[in-house]
Amino acid sequence: MDESADSIARDANVAARLSPDVGQEQVGDIYGRALVAATEKAGQTADVLDALDAIVEEVFAQNPKLESVLGSLLVSHDEKVVLLDRVFGGRISPLLLNFLKVVSQHGRLDCLRGIQRQARKIYEKIQERLRVRVTTAVAVDASQVDQMAHSLGVSLGKEPILEMVVDPALIGGVVLRIGDSVYDGSIANQLQTMRQQMIDRSVHEIQSRRDRFRHPAGS
Repeated sequence: MDESADSIARDANVAARLSPDVGQEQVGDIYGRALVAATEKAGQTADVLDALDAIVEEVFAQNPKLESVLGSLLVSHDEKVVLLDRVFGGRISPLLLNFLKVVSQHGRLDCLRGIQRQARKIYEKIQERLRVRVTTAVAVDASQVDQMAHSLGVSLGKEPILEMVVDPALIGGVVLRIGDSVYDGSIANQLQTMRQQMIDRSVHEIQSRRDRFRHPAGS
Protein backbone atom coordinates (compact mmCIF):
# COMPACT_ATOMS: atom_id res chain seq x y z
CA MET A 1 0.00 0.00 0.00
CA ASP A 2 1.48 3.38 -1.00
CA GLU A 3 1.75 6.37 1.36
CA SER A 4 -1.42 8.03 0.05
CA ALA A 5 -3.51 4.88 0.45
CA ASP A 6 -2.02 4.30 3.90
CA SER A 7 -2.96 7.85 4.94
CA ILE A 8 -6.53 7.35 3.75
CA ALA A 9 -6.81 4.02 5.54
CA ARG A 10 -5.42 5.48 8.77
CA ASP A 11 -7.91 8.36 8.84
CA ALA A 12 -10.69 6.02 7.78
CA ASN A 13 -10.04 3.92 10.87
CA VAL A 14 -10.54 7.05 12.97
CA ALA A 15 -13.83 7.80 11.24
CA ALA A 16 -14.96 4.20 11.56
CA ARG A 17 -14.71 4.39 15.33
CA LEU A 18 -17.17 7.27 15.46
CA SER A 19 -20.67 6.49 16.65
CA PRO A 20 -23.19 5.83 13.85
CA ASP A 21 -25.18 8.73 15.32
CA VAL A 22 -22.42 11.22 14.55
CA GLY A 23 -23.46 13.67 11.81
CA GLN A 24 -22.39 13.17 8.22
CA GLU A 25 -20.51 16.47 8.25
CA GLN A 26 -18.21 15.28 11.05
CA VAL A 27 -17.58 11.97 9.32
CA GLY A 28 -17.19 13.84 6.04
CA ASP A 29 -14.62 16.16 7.57
CA ILE A 30 -12.35 13.29 8.62
CA TYR A 31 -12.56 11.47 5.30
CA GLY A 32 -12.43 14.74 3.37
CA ARG A 33 -9.17 15.72 5.04
CA ALA A 34 -7.74 12.27 4.34
CA LEU A 35 -8.70 12.51 0.66
CA VAL A 36 -7.33 16.03 0.21
CA ALA A 37 -4.07 15.13 2.00
CA ALA A 38 -3.58 12.08 -0.21
CA THR A 39 -4.42 13.86 -3.45
CA GLU A 40 -2.24 16.85 -2.59
CA LYS A 41 0.75 14.53 -2.23
CA ALA A 42 -0.10 12.97 -5.58
CA GLY A 43 -0.79 16.35 -7.21
CA GLN A 44 -4.28 15.19 -8.23
CA THR A 45 -6.57 17.14 -5.91
CA ALA A 46 -8.39 19.28 -8.48
CA ASP A 47 -9.05 16.35 -10.84
CA VAL A 48 -10.08 13.95 -8.07
CA LEU A 49 -12.48 16.43 -6.47
CA ASP A 50 -14.00 17.25 -9.86
CA ALA A 51 -14.60 13.53 -10.36
CA LEU A 52 -16.10 13.17 -6.88
CA ASP A 53 -18.35 16.17 -7.57
CA ALA A 54 -19.51 14.48 -10.77
CA ILE A 55 -20.29 11.24 -8.93
CA VAL A 56 -22.40 12.98 -6.30
CA GLU A 57 -24.04 15.67 -8.41
CA GLU A 58 -24.48 13.86 -11.74
CA VAL A 59 -24.16 10.09 -11.44
CA PHE A 60 -26.22 9.83 -8.25
CA ALA A 61 -28.76 12.32 -9.61
CA GLN A 62 -29.28 10.14 -12.69
CA ASN A 63 -29.04 6.86 -10.77
CA PRO A 64 -30.47 7.32 -7.26
CA LYS A 65 -30.68 3.53 -6.85
CA LEU A 66 -26.88 3.34 -7.15
CA GLU A 67 -26.47 5.77 -4.27
CA SER A 68 -29.00 3.81 -2.25
CA VAL A 69 -27.22 0.49 -2.83
CA LEU A 70 -23.77 1.88 -2.04
CA GLY A 71 -25.04 3.44 1.18
CA SER A 72 -27.04 0.41 2.30
CA LEU A 73 -25.91 -1.61 5.32
CA LEU A 74 -27.72 -4.60 3.81
CA VAL A 75 -25.23 -4.82 0.92
CA SER A 76 -21.86 -6.36 1.79
CA HIS A 77 -18.54 -4.61 1.27
CA ASP A 78 -17.46 -7.26 -1.26
CA GLU A 79 -20.61 -6.67 -3.31
CA LYS A 80 -19.99 -2.91 -3.21
CA VAL A 81 -16.40 -3.37 -4.40
CA VAL A 82 -17.63 -5.34 -7.40
CA LEU A 83 -20.18 -2.61 -8.11
CA LEU A 84 -17.60 0.18 -7.73
CA ASP A 85 -15.24 -1.59 -10.15
CA ARG A 86 -18.01 -2.18 -12.67
CA VAL A 87 -19.37 1.38 -12.56
CA PHE A 88 -16.23 3.46 -12.03
CA GLY A 89 -13.29 1.25 -13.04
CA GLY A 90 -11.29 2.97 -15.78
CA ARG A 91 -13.50 6.07 -15.51
CA ILE A 92 -12.00 7.66 -12.41
CA SER A 93 -8.45 7.73 -11.05
CA PRO A 94 -7.21 4.64 -9.17
CA LEU A 95 -6.64 6.88 -6.15
CA LEU A 96 -10.29 7.92 -5.99
CA LEU A 97 -11.52 4.39 -6.68
CA ASN A 98 -9.32 3.05 -3.88
CA PHE A 99 -10.64 5.79 -1.58
CA LEU A 100 -14.23 4.78 -2.30
CA LYS A 101 -13.35 1.17 -1.49
CA VAL A 102 -11.76 2.19 1.82
CA VAL A 103 -14.85 4.21 2.73
CA SER A 104 -16.99 1.20 1.81
CA GLN A 105 -14.85 -1.10 3.94
CA HIS A 106 -15.67 1.05 6.95
CA GLY A 107 -19.36 1.24 6.13
CA ARG A 108 -19.42 4.99 5.44
CA LEU A 109 -20.45 5.28 1.79
CA ASP A 110 -23.76 6.66 3.05
CA CYS A 111 -21.74 9.75 4.03
CA LEU A 112 -20.29 10.30 0.55
CA ARG A 113 -22.19 13.56 0.02
CA GLY A 114 -20.85 14.91 3.31
CA ILE A 115 -17.34 13.79 2.34
CA GLN A 116 -17.64 15.56 -1.00
CA ARG A 117 -18.83 18.80 0.59
CA GLN A 118 -16.16 18.83 3.27
CA ALA A 119 -13.34 17.88 0.90
CA ARG A 120 -14.34 20.73 -1.41
CA LYS A 121 -14.44 23.21 1.50
CA ILE A 122 -11.02 22.08 2.74
CA TYR A 123 -9.47 22.40 -0.71
CA GLU A 124 -11.02 25.82 -1.30
CA LYS A 125 -9.55 26.98 2.02
CA ILE A 126 -6.11 25.72 0.97
CA GLN A 127 -6.51 27.61 -2.31
CA GLU A 128 -7.62 30.72 -0.36
CA ARG A 129 -10.93 30.68 -2.16
CA LEU A 130 -14.28 31.42 -0.53
CA ARG A 131 -17.71 30.21 -1.62
CA VAL A 132 -20.32 32.98 -1.74
CA ARG A 133 -24.02 32.37 -2.38
CA VAL A 134 -25.51 35.38 -4.17
CA THR A 135 -29.30 35.64 -4.31
CA THR A 136 -30.95 38.20 -6.60
CA ALA A 137 -34.52 38.85 -7.73
CA VAL A 138 -33.62 38.48 -11.41
CA ALA A 139 -30.83 36.79 -13.35
CA VAL A 140 -27.53 38.69 -13.45
CA ASP A 141 -25.54 38.84 -16.68
CA ALA A 142 -21.94 37.63 -16.97
CA SER A 143 -20.38 41.09 -16.85
CA GLN A 144 -22.20 41.92 -13.62
CA VAL A 145 -21.15 38.60 -12.11
CA ASP A 146 -17.52 39.35 -13.01
CA GLN A 147 -17.78 42.81 -11.50
CA MET A 148 -19.34 41.39 -8.34
CA ALA A 149 -16.62 38.73 -8.08
CA HIS A 150 -13.92 41.37 -8.43
CA SER A 151 -15.48 43.62 -5.77
CA LEU A 152 -15.94 40.73 -3.35
CA GLY A 153 -12.38 39.56 -3.98
CA VAL A 154 -11.04 42.98 -3.04
CA SER A 155 -13.26 43.16 0.07
CA LEU A 156 -12.66 39.61 1.28
CA GLY A 157 -9.01 39.30 0.36
CA LYS A 158 -9.76 35.89 -1.18
CA GLU A 159 -10.94 34.64 -4.54
CA PRO A 160 -14.73 34.22 -4.30
CA ILE A 161 -16.55 31.28 -5.87
CA LEU A 162 -19.96 32.68 -6.69
CA GLU A 163 -23.06 30.53 -6.55
CA MET A 164 -25.77 32.57 -8.25
CA VAL A 165 -29.38 31.99 -7.18
CA VAL A 166 -32.50 33.71 -8.50
CA ASP A 167 -35.39 34.24 -6.08
CA PRO A 168 -38.31 36.20 -7.60
CA ALA A 169 -39.73 36.69 -4.10
CA LEU A 170 -36.78 38.94 -3.32
CA ILE A 171 -37.67 42.61 -3.80
CA GLY A 172 -34.60 44.11 -5.43
CA GLY A 173 -31.12 44.23 -3.95
CA VAL A 174 -28.79 41.33 -3.23
CA VAL A 175 -28.52 38.80 -0.42
CA LEU A 176 -25.04 37.37 0.21
CA ARG A 177 -24.30 34.24 2.20
CA ILE A 178 -20.62 33.88 3.11
CA GLY A 179 -20.04 30.84 5.27
CA ASP A 180 -22.53 31.06 8.11
CA SER A 181 -23.04 34.82 7.74
CA VAL A 182 -25.88 36.38 5.75
CA TYR A 183 -25.76 39.96 4.46
CA ASP A 184 -29.24 40.99 3.35
CA GLY A 185 -29.25 44.11 1.20
CA SER A 186 -32.64 43.47 -0.38
CA ILE A 187 -35.39 46.10 -0.42
CA ALA A 188 -37.62 43.58 1.36
CA ASN A 189 -35.16 43.42 4.24
CA GLN A 190 -34.82 47.20 4.31
CA LEU A 191 -38.62 47.57 4.46
CA GLN A 192 -38.81 45.01 7.25
CA THR A 193 -36.07 46.86 9.15
CA MET A 194 -37.91 50.18 8.71
CA ARG A 195 -41.17 48.56 9.81
CA GLN A 196 -39.54 47.14 12.92
CA GLN A 197 -37.95 50.52 13.70
CA MET A 198 -41.38 52.19 13.42
CA ILE A 199 -42.92 49.59 15.71
CA ASP A 200 -40.12 50.00 18.23
CA ARG A 201 -40.49 53.80 18.10
CA SER A 202 -44.26 53.57 18.58
CA VAL A 203 -43.87 51.24 21.54
CA HIS A 204 -41.33 53.62 23.06
CA GLU A 205 -43.67 56.60 22.60
CA ILE A 206 -46.61 54.74 24.14
CA GLN A 207 -44.48 53.71 27.08
CA SER A 208 -43.27 57.29 27.53
CA ARG A 209 -46.86 58.60 27.57
CA ARG A 210 -47.82 56.01 30.13
CA ASP A 211 -44.89 57.01 32.30
CA ARG A 212 -45.88 60.72 32.06
CA PHE A 213 -49.48 59.86 32.96
CA ARG A 214 -48.41 57.82 35.96
CA HIS A 215 -45.88 60.42 37.10
CA PRO A 216 -47.17 63.91 36.18
CA ALA A 217 -44.67 66.73 36.19
CA GLY A 218 -44.33 68.37 39.59
CA SER A 219 -46.02 65.48 41.45
